[in-house]
Amino acid sequence: MNPLRQLTLDQLRQRTSMKWRYYPEDVLPVWVAEMDVLLAPPVADAITEAVRRGDTGYPAGTAYAEALQEFARKRWDWAPAVERTAIVPDVMLGVVEMFRLVSHRDAPVVVNCPVYPPFYMFIESLGRTVVEAPLDEAHRIDFDNLEAAFTRAGKGSVYLLCNPHNPTGTVHTEAELREVARLARKHGVRVVADEIHAPLTTAQFVPYLSVADDGLSLMSASKAWNLAGLKAALAIAGPDAAEDLKRLPEEVSHGPSHVGVLAHTAALKDGGEWLDALLAGLGENRRLLKDLLAEQLPGVRYEPAQGTYLAWLDCRELGLGDDPSKVFLQQGRVALNSGKEFGTGGTGFVRMNLSTSPEIITEAVRRMASVL
Repeated sequence: MNPLRQLTLDQLRQRTSMKWRYYPEDVLPVWVAEMDVLLAPPVADAITEAVRRGDTGYPAGTAYAEALQEFARKRWDWAPAVERTAIVPDVMLGVVEMFRLVSHRDAPVVVNCPVYPPFYMFIESLGRTVVEAPLDEAHRIDFDNLEAAFTRAGKGSVYLLCNPHNPTGTVHTEAELREVARLARKHGVRVVADEIHAPLTTAQFVPYLSVADDGLSLMSASKAWNLAGLKAALAIAGPDAAEDLKRLPEEVSHGPSHVGVLAHTAALKDGGEWLDALLAGLGENRRLLKDLLAEQLPGVRYEPAQGTYLAWLDCRELGLGDDPSKVFLQQGRVALNSGKEFGTGGTGFVRMNLSTSPEIITEAVRRMASVL
């Protein structure tokens, strides 16, 4: 069964999370990265059983890392070493801790823009400088831009790699990641990879640590199984970064939710069949969106991505200004993410969340078209 077809709009409006409560009820939300699904049965069972037992204390053990290891072995032909992992509260807080491990407190951070807005928020909240390396027109890494950014950032800086990329959905190839590693070594830059969308790909996902022994990665079941409210993630070190990870303060491991760890473990261990059904449903939604845009909003440029459940829509030809999301919200009563928040290259774009029912996607496009 397609997990994206199980809930009606009325049922979804009963939810109390950000996606469904941030805007008034007449606004259709297709923005923040929450999925409109029921939990995968193995995950729901794990949570229910923990509550029944009163098993709501502090996290312990390596079951999460072992589940990821087996999942990665089956899906990506790569197995992260359990002894080179650490539980962290979530991916972005884990990213911050990795920065602290491998660079001095004011070291610049390179990002490929347009990119996930919290990259900017967390980097700037640390008092660090963001150095942008814009993607090319095809939303792939532009290596001339990347090397120029490494040069500006200087030796000892950090590159925060988004793999797969949010918001474009680009899945980096092995050759691209090997070139990233080569340039990073050449310029003395450490690479920290946010790989939270890794399970959500139709192309072959290549873990950064499979090509670079000195990298650090953050992974989580959060995005693929809709577990944002159950905090837990894993920091993973390549062989040459093992000593870095060993310096992670012990108190960082106190932040994750124990119930979250149980849920993420169950997702990775027993949620594969549910994930496959979700991926099939997302494929249907991408094709639907492309058809709907061609019929109703031909001025919007969109190419279905190979990763994530996000659609990056180029609305620059619609004449709606630098921030089309404002017009779509005010006049169409549909909420999308503003492309401007994703940094250089985001002006005139919006990000749309496709992890919902075909009916909601259809209504969202109808509302968007109505503003014209």
